Amino acid sequence: MNIDSMTATAEQLVAPGKGILAADESTPTMAKRLAAVGVTSTESVRRGYREILFSTPGLGEHISGVILFDETMRQQASDGTPLPELLRQQGVIPGIKVDGGTKLLAGFPDEVVTEGLDGLRSRLEEYASLGARFAKWRAVIRIKDGVPSATCLEANAHALARYAALAQEAGLTPIVEPEVLMDGAHDLDECASVTLAALRAVYDQLARHRVVLEATLLKPNMVLPGQDHPSPVSDDEIAQRTVAVARQAVPAAVPGLVFLSGGQSDEQATSRLSALNRLAPQPWELSFSFGRALQAPVLRAWAGDDANAAAAHAALQHRARLNGAARRGAYRPEMEDERDG
Repeated sequence: MNIDSMTATAEQLVAPGKGILAADESTPTMAKRLAAVGVTSTESVRRGYREILFSTPGLGEHISGVILFDETMRQQASDGTPLPELLRQQGVIPGIKVDGGTKLLAGFPDEVVTEGLDGLRSRLEEYASLGARFAKWRAVIRIKDGVPSATCLEANAHALARYAALAQEAGLTPIVEPEVLMDGAHDLDECASVTLAALRAVYDQLARHRVVLEATLLKPNMVLPGQDHPSPVSDDEIAQRTVAVARQAVPAAVPGLVFLSGGQSDEQATSRLSALNRLAPQPWELSFSFGRALQAPVLRAWAGDDANAAAAHAALQHRARLNGAARRGAYRPEMEDERDG
């Protein structure tokens, strides 16, 4: 275990003006994303699409790291270069999703727990040998009547902590992701309350499992009303509530928060990240770990045709640049229509 190296990785991932591209969609999820643009998912199609992403010129200017799926970690570019090496050539740090997805929590039919701890130690060692420098594990918390239960919060926090301890043992910087979903009609107050409870449970368990916080990152949800909530909320209010919750639960030792974009549009995620960074300086870097909010325009531009590679690269460059601006609190909506060069 080299804590200094893992801490340096955490700090590099949240370097000013940069954030993480989440390209760790499972095979079924990737099939849905491809189907949305009229493309049938095959191993070669998935490999080709991710090569498009990772070969984008100047990717490392605003993208510090990429989270890979197991399949992608083992694939090669068309010239034979391993995809993790393609990222390193861009100055981008390769990472790996290591959880096994969610399953129903026994005795709690409306709640889920993330699986994947069995055999994790050896898998982490293998991923390190393949070039990964950080890892990610996602827990899923739902809001509805009587949910989440204390049992669900504890079970998921315990799994996140066990994963994080094993990741550090293998020399990988762990990203812990307790995601409170946007599904439902709950208001901002309820999301804030549940997010606070989830984060407190996570940091209690991380302490119990002796995880070194300086060598970790947190991937949280922003505090948002549910998708079905009728009243709009401003980006500034979302930013203020998100930071207020984090300040009550996230220790200052954590180098950075890399917010997820789940349920938000590309523009919403970027605008809200910018609002977060317009607030007074916080104990941690406020960065991003976006999947759909970076990739959706790229998929539409590519649409399964490698002849569209330049357009796909331009789409990713554009969104990465906008999120780099949001890291400085400098994003403006009119920048959506500005293109490089």
